[in-house]
Amino acid sequence: MTDTAGKPVGPGPGAGASATGDGLIRRRRRWARNSALGAAVLLVVAAGAGWAVYARLSANITADEAAAAELARFERERPTALVRDAQNILLIGSDTRAGAGNGTYGKDAGTERSDTTILLHLAADRHSATAVSLPRDLMVDVPGCGQKDGGRSDPVFAMFNHAFQVGGPACTIRTVEKLTGIRIDHHVVLDFSGFKEMVDAVDGVEVCLKEPVDDKAAKLKLPAGKVRLDGEQALGFVRARKSLGNGSDTERMERQQRFLGALVNKVQSSDVLLNPVKLYPVLDAATSSLTTDPELASLSGLYQLVRGLRDIPTERVQFLTVPRESYVYDANRDQLVEPQAEMLFARLRADRPVVVTQENAQEIPGQDTGSGTADDPSPAPTFRGRTAAEQTCE
Repeated sequence: MTDTAGKPVGPGPGAGASATGDGLIRRRRRWARNSALGAAVLLVVAAGAGWAVYARLSANITADEAAAAELARFERERPTALVRDAQNILLIGSDTRAGAGNGTYGKDAGTERSDTTILLHLAADRHSATAVSLPRDLMVDVPGCGQKDGGRSDPVFAMFNHAFQVGGPACTIRTVEKLTGIRIDHHVVLDFSGFKEMVDAVDGVEVCLKEPVDDKAAKLKLPAGKVRLDGEQALGFVRARKSLGNGSDTERMERQQRFLGALVNKVQSSDVLLNPVKLYPVLDAATSSLTTDPELASLSGLYQLVRGLRDIPTERVQFLTVPRESYVYDANRDQLVEPQAEMLFARLRADRPVVVTQENAQEIPGQDTGSGTADDPSPAPTFRGRTAAEQTCE
């Protein structure tokens, strides 16, 4: 384009600015589109990875459909839950030698028993948790139960761990419900290998030993004082009987309670729950070792159960053994101490406070403290036990 003199005419200042601005805007729009696309891709990748992790961890958990079916069959016989939102979970440690990593603890005879059983009561307001150990040698009424071969066992008066041996978790749950009158909402079964992996996943748990330990049967040799136990050592520590304490199952249960208290302290005092890098191996170890009722057999199910537990202070996490004494016909067996045992069960059924103390260890458990609360004016009985906040040594 030229003027009347034939000279080229360039764009005026306004036209030049407009053209440059259009190009800049187009480049910015392309950058924005590419950035948005990149962000979208990253989001999809992250979501896909998250879903893959979620799916993997959920798939690790074994749903106990057989127990659910057996319990449904006897629904009319089961206790009614008295307090909404309170939860009772039966934690069962299996002594099976089947499965990866379990054969080193003995031969697989084709049967398994409940090596450890704990009734965990979570208060409806999630301000406290009470874990009650049930002795495996406790003499109880075991109902007739469905067996793996399709048959049914006969009702029998036998040791408590006989229930798991003949009828698995469902038989154990029915036995506990018959014994306590407490409705069991969920159950979790963990084997030897799973226990070890859990401890290793949190980088070990520290305990205090008043004396050195040398137990060949448990393959455990430890010095006195503060010791950090890895998974293998922790398993030996909670299972040993011959070289620790007086060799009784009651003393062993108290040791298990001390260890669980230390484990609770370890998890709450570290940043495991807030650090994905640390949390993943813990979840992977936990879920790959669990057999649970179908409702809990997913990450979402477990999350719904434990999400309120993070805020429970360690002094409100309590451990005790059901009031027991030597069985009148066999000193190597146990029986409940009444009325203290029923007093404990009644408090748990009604979701009322239970107080534990290590003091006055020689007194009969279940004594009246003479104090109540505004919500529960009746005095809270005191039982021998401990909280997760109490240290075994300094």
